[in-house]
Amino acid sequence: MNQNVELMNLFWTSAGIYPGVAEISRFDFKDRVESAAQAGFKGIGIWHTDLEQILATRTLKDMKSILDDNGIQYLELEFLTDWFLEGEKKAESDELKRKLFEASAALNAKHVKIGDFQNTPCPMPRIIEAFAALCKEAEDYGATIGFEFMASAMIHTLPDARTLVESAGAKNGGLIFDIVHVVNLGMTYEDVSQVPLQYVINVELNDGGLPGSPMHDKSGGRLFCGEGEYDIKGFIKTFQDMGYEDPWAVEVFNPNYVGWSLDDVTTKAFNTTIAEFE
Repeated sequence: MNQNVELMNLFWTSAGIYPGVAEISRFDFKDRVESAAQAGFKGIGIWHTDLEQILATRTLKDMKSILDDNGIQYLELEFLTDWFLEGEKKAESDELKRKLFEASAALNAKHVKIGDFQNTPCPMPRIIEAFAALCKEAEDYGATIGFEFMASAMIHTLPDARTLVESAGAKNGGLIFDIVHVVNLGMTYEDVSQVPLQYVINVELNDGGLPGSPMHDKSGGRLFCGEGEYDIKGFIKTFQDMGYEDPWAVEVFNPNYVGWSLDDVTTKAFNTTIAEFE
């Protein structure tokens, strides 16, 4: 096993819920942090709705102490949408942005994840302008912005994603590469390898069926690494060859895992993912 590999346990992996059904983990924040650390993770993720729930009973200072006490060095905060729009939706997005940026500063987050789930029509020049402005504002909080391209986003091709970050030219802005989106969008690892390393904010691992395969889950569920058909080792090697040395994230969610105990899911998530580096 590569002793230098560090893994992040992202929100949905151990939330005990399924996206679209609920947005607040059924497990306490402190319990999640302790379970992740015990399993071997060095980072975790928090969804914005869950963050608000945590802050109903704890302060950001309390949260930072819990993270530090358990050796959690990396944190992902998600998910900001509508940041490229105008009007009421943009106003609501700005309010959430403020909360995420304040949390990022207080918790020393690795990055804030942004994107879109509605295939929202928007001219590319406007998206680039909004992304550049978002990254500029994030500088005041010491925050890094990671855009996650996916089939449901307003940007879902690698050329457009590269155009976004390269045209914006922000030192604190880049892309998040989730293997499920790379596979489902038909991107090749060779294409991925051409993206400048400076724009790789995070790399997310999971498994599933290839498009057209009986194992393919059209609803979007993911499997633990090694349980599907993805070439995960090849995906990892692609980024290693690019020079990627940051933590690797695990994002797994499936209706079949919702009833699992917290420790069972975090332990399985860690063990199955670290095995891909052996």
